[in-house]
Amino acid sequence: MKTAYPVTFAVDFPDRSLDRLTTAFRIIVAIPIAIVLTLLTGASLHYVTTSNATSETVTLATGGGVLFLPLVLMIVFRQKYPRWWFDWNLQVLRFSNRVSAYLALLDDHYPSTDEEQAVHLDFPYPDARQLNQWLPLIKWLLAIPHYFVLIFLGIGALGAIIIAWFAIVFTGKYPRSLFDFVVGVMRWSNRVTGYALVLVTDEYPPFSLA
Repeated sequence: MKTAYPVTFAVDFPDRSLDRLTTAFRIIVAIPIAIVLTLLTGASLHYVTTSNATSETVTLATGGGVLFLPLVLMIVFRQKYPRWWFDWNLQVLRFSNRVSAYLALLDDHYPSTDEEQAVHLDFPYPDARQLNQWLPLIKWLLAIPHYFVLIFLGIGALGAIIIAWFAIVFTGKYPRSLFDFVVGVMRWSNRVTGYALVLVTDEYPPFSLA
């Protein structure tokens, strides 16, 4: 019997009428939380001070994003995966997926920075000694076929979201087939991220939306 892939992702289907007003203006409504996510995942906020002929850039805030290169070095040279690095990556990805699900109209509850809500992402804490010590160096390369497929799936998901936008605005409902497709694309993407970037498994991601 085939076991489930270690990276799991699901979104609760909203079996109710969705908020048509916030759906209609979703891009605008999501701006504040999108800014928070952008600052958290790597953008820098700075200003420039000028004095006579010199100028100085002062950084106000900077984000860290998902830890990748430090993990590669730790696994390759120490065969260790620090627990707090794992927790950071998991929580950042959960938050990112809540924002993505909100923008994809899958949920009309404003994304929480800490509560799970209707978006469920999980993967197990790996025993670094059981992981292939050298595979992290090339996982990003091995995942290239998935990147190509995800480009086309992403285009299809965008089309599905646009159609769903009209459906929700006029009927308050997200068509189930479109919902399942968009969630499937996000599930596929998260599996690739877990394999190639977060490095929680050596099991190659399946080419599947399910």
